[in-house]
Amino acid sequence: MAAQQALLRRMFDAAIASAQPALCVPPHLPSRTDLGTGRLVVIGAGTASAAMARAVEDHWDGLLSGLVVTRYGYAVPCRQIEIVEAAHPVPDAAGMAAAQRMLDSTVAGLREDDLVLCLISGGGSALLPLPLPGITLAMKQEVNRALLQSGATIAEMNCLRRHLSAIKGGRLALACHPARVLTLLLSDVPGDAPMDIASGPTVGDPTSCADALDIVRRYGIALPPAVREVLESGQGESPPPSHPHLARGEVRMVATPQMALEAAAEVARQAGYTPYILGDALEGEARDVGRVLAGMALQVAQRGQPFAAPCVLLSGGETTVTVRGDGRGGRNVECLLSMALALQGHPRIHALAGDTDGVDGQEEIAGAQITPTTLQRAQALGIRPADALARNDGHGFFGALGDAVVTGPTMTNVNDFRAIVIDPG
Repeated sequence: MAAQQALLRRMFDAAIASAQPALCVPPHLPSRTDLGTGRLVVIGAGTASAAMARAVEDHWDGLLSGLVVTRYGYAVPCRQIEIVEAAHPVPDAAGMAAAQRMLDSTVAGLREDDLVLCLISGGGSALLPLPLPGITLAMKQEVNRALLQSGATIAEMNCLRRHLSAIKGGRLALACHPARVLTLLLSDVPGDAPMDIASGPTVGDPTSCADALDIVRRYGIALPPAVREVLESGQGESPPPSHPHLARGEVRMVATPQMALEAAAEVARQAGYTPYILGDALEGEARDVGRVLAGMALQVAQRGQPFAAPCVLLSGGETTVTVRGDGRGGRNVECLLSMALALQGHPRIHALAGDTDGVDGQEEIAGAQITPTTLQRAQALGIRPADALARNDGHGFFGALGDAVVTGPTMTNVNDFRAIVIDPG
């Protein structure tokens, strides 16, 4: 059992290591000849953005300046780029002040020969919370909390966020005009759509206020009157991809969930397990995804279909949780607890699920592992696994068993990681 647990953790660590900014950012940096006589201005936001900024400084031999916002605890010392910390996943005043400064000072007055290097990773939506006129930070916080508990997908959440923001949905790129904008993206969203990574501050938005209102209705989200007015009046419309001031923008994807899964797959091969990547963009209610993955693992273990053991089933993406209980949890531990209940202690199946940024939900816990003895050990402690799932208490459940996975700040974010090890019969 210890060997399988160690393998799971090595695969998770390899996925995280593959997306470290020091590794994946330098190959995509512009050259001094690309810059010409203009200035290089660095901006950015996200859980990995400070580490991305450090990678830029370590591989750029000229002058530069800039401002980057990351979450509390994720700052990395830089010499020329200012690093600001703010709250995630619910925004705070520090993030709003930094977003305002970015617009008013950092990218103000740029010339046509200047180059803006924008460093974006997951978490940027909360870290650049600059509301449109008429909307307060408190209103944004209220909407954000409702979204996080609604079961909406990340694409749906970010659609609504873009239409309430003065900086997202391409508006930051508009503020950089007439300078060129090169955006380096570290993807944490299913499908790697640039408009959904940190709500696309430097890319055009093909969605509308009407789309945002459809999402509000679909999930029964209560909006403050001022927020609803912004959407219904059309004041929240963001610039479309065809906007002429976005024409000089370029986007490069520097790390993705698929790359992380491929790194984990190589670790599995070296350990003698055949890896199968089921997908890098699995979505749905976390507990439902957990049951489906358990069903696939059982088919492999019991019938050798569609794969033969020993093997590892790998997947990524971003599930959702509709919060109904009062427990401590996140989407990865919710998925894993549901999986454990469906597996019912199968003796040849182990699994890990975790968020590559080291934070599942709102706690500094990346995720957890399950073993064939998970349910048995819980029951010995007087813990009812089904009750824990009903309360959305994945962190409480796995913490009591000592099976939580804690990484500390990983300085990256390529979404969720799931691995299921199936031993031979």
